[in-house]
Amino acid sequence: MFGYVLPPLDLLTEEDQQSFRAVYCGLCRCLGRRCGERARLILNYDFTYLAILLSGGAAGETRGGRCLPHPVKPRPYQLPTPAMDLAADESVILAYWQLRDGIADSRGGKRGKYRAAAAALKGGYERAAAARPSFDAAVRRQLDELSRLEAERCPSLDAPADAFAQLLSAAAEEAAGERERRVLRQLLYHLGRWVYLIDAADDLAEDFADGSYNPLIYRYALKEGKLREEQRRDFAATLDHSVHMMATAFELGDFGCWTELLEKTLYHGLFRVGRAVLDGTFHKREKETDKETL
Repeated sequence: MFGYVLPPLDLLTEEDQQSFRAVYCGLCRCLGRRCGERARLILNYDFTYLAILLSGGAAGETRGGRCLPHPVKPRPYQLPTPAMDLAADESVILAYWQLRDGIADSRGGKRGKYRAAAAALKGGYERAAAARPSFDAAVRRQLDELSRLEAERCPSLDAPADAFAQLLSAAAEEAAGERERRVLRQLLYHLGRWVYLIDAADDLAEDFADGSYNPLIYRYALKEGKLREEQRRDFAATLDHSVHMMATAFELGDFGCWTELLEKTLYHGLFRVGRAVLDGTFHKREKETDKETL
């Protein structure tokens, strides 16, 4: 995951903000317990939302405690649950294979950074893969397909976005209950599609400059590293379609105490991020949001 799914803090109640922070901190501790201290470095908001989506609509018991990043003031965190363990394992598997994919796709110093990060996470990945072999196999399979499409310089937006979306939808397979799995498959599929496309838009200028594959370059036959206005409108409609499909799946599910948080994220937060990425202002917004929340 890439850090594009952000909580719209100004729209959330203080209670929902505190609950989100508690899951964030609980997942951090869970990553360290299950996959080693280095695994805590992959923590981001996207993985926190994965933990929430897999929670079955319930919040775990909350306690307060200090940690290395926050040694003075105790912070609330959720105690481990089976859903939290699942989210931690799947987060590490996703992060590891994304780093491996980054090694294959990058050059020079950037490749070295990916290689070092993957080496640091390898032990944690091996533990997570041993616990979730089916998910690990699904991630490998879909990233192999994505690599094939990238090597072919596929001009379609849908084909590579589908490969990543199928990867993320596999995270629903260990959820409890067939109805819950069906809802989560659809929601995570369209979330994966949106994340892949928004990341492509965010990286467009850099990818164009260094010759890396980016589906937007080939879909729109770009001669420079940005979209023209009519192309931007067309692409924005594609992003919005994914959000609308997520919302359709969301309306069919029961997300319990997380309903309002997820609703405001889906109906407001994702659109905000999409606009910021297309306007070129996302990284500033992301930095300010992280500082405010954590």
